[in-house]
Amino acid sequence: MKRQRRELQEASISFLDVISCGFGAIVLLLVIARVGDPSALEEAEEALRGTVKEFQQQLFDVRGESVVLNTELKSRKQQLSELTERVARLKAKLASVDKQAQTISLSQARETEQLQLVMQILTEEMERLVGPEFKQQNNLIGGIPVDSDYIIFVIDTSGSMQVAAWERVKKEMINILDIYPDVKGIQVLNDMGQYMFSAYRERWIPDSPKMREEIITTLGNWAPFSNSSPVEGINAAIQTFYKRDRKISIYTLGDDFQGRTIRNVVRAVDKLNRANLGADRLVRIHAIGFPVHFARGGAPSVSAIKFAALMRELSYNNGGTFIGLNSLN
Repeated sequence: MKRQRRELQEASISFLDVISCGFGAIVLLLVIARVGDPSALEEAEEALRGTVKEFQQQLFDVRGESVVLNTELKSRKQQLSELTERVARLKAKLASVDKQAQTISLSQARETEQLQLVMQILTEEMERLVGPEFKQQNNLIGGIPVDSDYIIFVIDTSGSMQVAAWERVKKEMINILDIYPDVKGIQVLNDMGQYMFSAYRERWIPDSPKMREEIITTLGNWAPFSNSSPVEGINAAIQTFYKRDRKISIYTLGDDFQGRTIRNVVRAVDKLNRANLGADRLVRIHAIGFPVHFARGGAPSVSAIKFAALMRELSYNNGGTFIGLNSLN
């Protein structure tokens, strides 16, 4: 009896096991079927394709930037190479210039030594021939005799001179004063005989660095009437300041001559300066011509030509020098 019940119980357990396994298999089949759903696979595949495209686009962008950077890098390398070559050429040129400068410097030093030696020999020879007490009577600087103790400026103060040549007039007056470092007296008149300083009318302006500076400063605003003819100024200078014991030089500065004839002026000055045949004049007359009326690329005006001719004749007849400037700069 007991044996039959035991067999029945074992049979029941085996059935339940079979049922459980079958149910588990069904569940497993359902799970597998869900995971392998075609729509889910298509969605996953589409998402992967989009991601791949995005990565490909980024890769293309990076490659494009890489090409641009490589091109720019090559250009910079080319520029660097050219600059390096240029620096090398400039260094070589600089070295060549330095070498030439050293050569020229050595050559000039040798020439200077030779000139000093020649000067010493000539000086010794001159002293041997004329004696150590010999003194040169007439000193020349740039072809201009500078043996005078008194200087008188006769300046054309016309509008053309004021507008176009006044700065150059200042420079030339400074140059003239520089070649006379120490004189006994100075005077400044315009071509009409009017004085720059009324306080020094008909008497000498004492020479000093301060007065020289004052003359140049006052010249900047000095503009009395002018007729562009130096006759009156030269006459006033000679008649007022000449004395036998004075060595005087008159410097006439102008740009043109508006008078009728040159011959009358030359005769008047000759008569006043008391020229005796074979004797020196009472005063020296120098002249400086300013090219105000010289048109660029054209012929000078008639008045400018007349001034140059007049000043050349006056300076030649009166122991002076005429200088015609070729520029107002």
